[in-house]
Parts: sequence; C-alpha cells; structure tokens
Amino acid sequence: MSNILHSQERDDVLMHVSGNLKKRRAELGMSQTALAEASGISRRMIVAVERGEANISLSSLDKLASALGVDFVELVRDPNRTTRENINEITWRGNKPESVATLLGSAPAASEAQMWRWCLGAGDHYEAEPDPAGWHEMLFVTDGTLTLGLSGVYTDYPAGTFAIYSSAQNYAYLNKQDKPVLFIRNVLS
Repeated sequence: MSNILHSQERDDVLMHVSGNLKKRRAELGMSQTALAEASGISRRMIVAVERGEANISLSSLDKLASALGVDFVELVRDPNRTTRENINEITWRGNKPESVATLLGSAPAASEAQMWRWCLGAGDHYEAEPDPAGWHEMLFVTDGTLTLGLSGVYTDYPAGTFAIYSSAQNYAYLNKQDKPVLFIRNVLS
C-alpha cells in the first residue's frame, strides 16, 4: 500500500496523526516500545510518526490504531472537530498530483453496509420512513444538486459534496432541477 502523506505536507492529516497517536499512547500509559510490540510497527517508525516526520502506510496506521484500542478515524481526524461525520482529510497521495484519497466522514456500523447508486429524474423525489435506531446513511453527489430533507429541514448538496446522518428520522431526496441528479448512497446498520 502506498504512503499516507509525505512529511513536507505536515499541515494536514500527518500532524493530526502525530498528535492523536501521542495523546492516546499517553492516556494508556503505553511506552513507544510497548506500542511497537503490540502493533508490529517498529519503535523507530513510531518515533518518526509522533514527530510528524514519517511516511506511513494506511495498513500500518490500522495496526497502530488497533494496538491503541481505537479505530483508524480516531488517528487521522482533526482533534478540533467534534464529529466523525465531516472529516474531509486527504489521507493518501499517489505519484501524480491528482491522485488523492480523501476520507470524507465516518458513521458507526454494527452489522451491514450497503452501497447504492441513485438517479433521480428531473422533479422526482423519494420519501422515506425512519429506519431503526442506530442506522446511518452516507451520500455523495456525483452530478447535479440533491435536496436532502431531514425531519423537515431541506439542504441542497451540489455535485462533489456529501452528507452523513442518522436515518432513524423522516428523510427525503428531492431533485428540483430540470436534469437528473446522481449520487452514491451508503446505508450502515
């Protein structure tokens, strides 16, 4: 797997990883050596990550998170953001400038995840009843503008934007345009 980020790009997720890793390790009273043994990641790499000077793979971050008893999102998200629904951090860069992966957000899931491709024709809509408690949806609009209604509050999401929300409420998808709207829908239960 490719590296997460290069150290010269310290203004984004690599600095979050550095701070989150140090904080969590301190909360557990765990030494760098103990973390290295628990995760299978070298102590030298852990030191470099904590200094914000390392290029580290996504799979290695998963191993560190597991050893610390947290998930991947807890290591990479901005600690100043209070929710997991809007992370919006570049967590991988490739060799080409346009090659990036952005972790948009996260929602809890216990048993199932579904991915849907939706298209609503001009003026069409979909009204939904609340799902069971604990269910969530993640939408990413790929073309057009989706109007999302959550418990009677309507918000427009143009192409390139996303929403993450509990679907244990009345919700609706509306297309107010004269052309189709396309979006990806993930359902998490």
